[in-house]
Amino acid sequence: MYLSIQNPINEPRNPNYEKDIAYVTKYNKWVLTCIGIWPIILKNINKILPKIVIGINNLLCSFILIQSALHIIYEEKDVLLRLKILGLIFFSFISLMKYWALTIHKPEIKYCIEQVQSDWKQVEMENDRELMLKYGILGRNLTIYSILFMYMGSITYMSITQYAMGLQFNEHNQTIRVLIYPTYGYNIQKSPIYEIIYGVQFMCGYVVDTITSGACGLAALFVTHACGQIDIITSRLDDIVAGQFYSKNLNPDIRLMGIIKHHIRILKFSAVVETILQEVFFLEFIGSTFVICLLEYYCIADWEQKNIISLTSYVLLLISLTFNMFLLCYIGDLLIQKSSNIGVAVFMIDWFHLPTKTIQNLILIMAMSNTPAKLTVGRIVDLSLSTFGNVLKTTFVYLNFLQTAVMQ
Repeated sequence: MYLSIQNPINEPRNPNYEKDIAYVTKYNKWVLTCIGIWPIILKNINKILPKIVIGINNLLCSFILIQSALHIIYEEKDVLLRLKILGLIFFSFISLMKYWALTIHKPEIKYCIEQVQSDWKQVEMENDRELMLKYGILGRNLTIYSILFMYMGSITYMSITQYAMGLQFNEHNQTIRVLIYPTYGYNIQKSPIYEIIYGVQFMCGYVVDTITSGACGLAALFVTHACGQIDIITSRLDDIVAGQFYSKNLNPDIRLMGIIKHHIRILKFSAVVETILQEVFFLEFIGSTFVICLLEYYCIADWEQKNIISLTSYVLLLISLTFNMFLLCYIGDLLIQKSSNIGVAVFMIDWFHLPTKTIQNLILIMAMSNTPAKLTVGRIVDLSLSTFGNVLKTTFVYLNFLQTAVMQ
């Protein structure tokens, strides 16, 4: 369905395209390759490696989630501990569902990555390359920040919180060792069972964080690329009268035809990106709202109990999840603004110097910009900065409800 709109890749016009593509996609490629989502060209038996990686990651996460769910249902009686385990289970389950969504859309992800590479290959003007690098650097930096926040929060939680929990004693005054993800049905106190389970849980935590940061980085890569292309269209519109980028002997209608084709291509690209990530955004929206609310409650509870170590880890997790939600809303807002500004750019050019027929054709671009490209949460809510504000408001409402329910 989506491959039919792909333009054939011509000979590269940008001599630096390999370096530019590697620079812009470096961290996305690294993160998504770890979970088998990034498309790679392999031969023979190596073709099944991504499938093996996806299968192993799903088994790891499913095993840990089932064990934790059984523990919270049949063994754990403390209300606060139940809430803490529930938040961990819910976040991991939402991440696993996002993984399934990305896996299903691997062909479309491959298409979008190939179009990004094609656009970098076809850059002719240095000014265009600078515009693309401007937004490419923005997407790269957002990806780095997402990776740092997620891994910093997770490593802190899996190590410092594990240390804070330390050794505990049961009703028979026997020393027991505790894990972040609780288990059910077998004795973990013996070595090397405890060490093996802890290693499996640490790997599961790494997979969960990689899924979250990988999805955010993928969205940042695609959206910032689309914004760079939109800026190129705007520069072409500013130049349509003077004709500095094109040969001056070309008809303005020919230049406008190229602009319209470029605009339609970016709109199609943005539509495919929205289709790929709408389920991920929906899960992120629901998961972040619920988990941020729980993390706020954990922070209040640990503050009252003066548990500084545990409080620190929860604050870092709260910052990382809030930043990821802000990142998605920011790039969604950026895409709406950029695609809407094309109509303004058309109006601001010296259109009165153009032939009448060309002026009439400009109306098509203005009409298309009235319905800007955007990212949606399952086609229910648009991703924007106002949405981010609503998420924070909702978490505080749920926090008050949760405090009231627990106190009763």
